[in-house]
Amino acid sequence: MKKTVKDYIRTIADFPHEGIMFRDVTTLFADARGFRMAIDQLLHPYAGERIDKVVGLEARGFILGGAIAHQLSVGFVPIRKKGKLPGAVISQAYTLEYGEAVMEIHDDALQAGEKVLIVDDLLATGGTCEAGIRLCERLGAEIVGCAFVIDLPELGGRALLEKLGMNVHVLCEFEGT
Repeated sequence: MKKTVKDYIRTIADFPHEGIMFRDVTTLFADARGFRMAIDQLLHPYAGERIDKVVGLEARGFILGGAIAHQLSVGFVPIRKKGKLPGAVISQAYTLEYGEAVMEIHDDALQAGEKVLIVDDLLATGGTCEAGIRLCERLGAEIVGCAFVIDLPELGGRALLEKLGMNVHVLCEFEGT
């Protein structure tokens, strides 16, 4: 039986808190065949589209985004948590379950009119990706799409991003949180 990307992802119960089923993509990344499959499938819908930069959301989005940028022969841009990037940045706050967080991008990382693909491992509520979208748009970039390995549909992230007009691509879904 042929394996799918989902088959490479391990679930760890009660991490980081009791009642959470953590979807661990490190097992996917550690398997050469699984990792290649994920990168190829994340790229597939964008074949033939102009993409100038790949934007990865901290932290596992860096691993995926770097590999995708390499495959496309384009630059990679990290969006990080507040205080992690050296140099001049712009910031975007977003809401968490209990409070607020801030994401940042270098203020010269993207140029007006550049086409970007935003990548991360997991789409939950969509808050982190929405902050990434806002940062890219504030620098004048155009979002080609948002690609994720995993979607947790019950948390509504895909609906939020689609309401923002985003093209959302996911490789697999898991029920629950």
